[in-house]
Amino acid sequence: MEIAALVLWVITAIGGFILLAKWIAGGGAKPDGGSRLPAPVVFAHFLLAAAGLVLWIIYVVIDADALAWVSFALLVVIALAGFAMVARWLPVYQGTASGADAAPEKSFPVAVVGLHGVLAVATVVTVLLSALEIG
Repeated sequence: MEIAALVLWVITAIGGFILLAKWIAGGGAKPDGGSRLPAPVVFAHFLLAAAGLVLWIIYVVIDADALAWVSFALLVVIALAGFAMVARWLPVYQGTASGADAAPEKSFPVAVVGLHGVLAVATVVTVLLSALEIG
């Protein structure tokens, strides 16, 4: 189960990196970039996800049970930030937000956003199941 969680996390991270790169390339990180996604939330989501992935890799290698639970706790925070970003992205995607056409996240591929979300949920579930198998 730990390896399945690792594979899911890596694939999810690739999708997230694609979205982050498109957002930055579109000017999302600039103060006047027109993004509805707050830069601190975007970068916190990315950095916490990367840190959690590194902790999960260490857990898989050395089997330190506490790291599984720390990784899961990080995933909960990461997921909350992800939900907040999706809630702000949806009006841009639907074109109902003011300035939606100029927002860099308007160019996000819907399939990548959807797959990133579905794989993220699968990652949270497999990490939780792996952590529960410890005890």
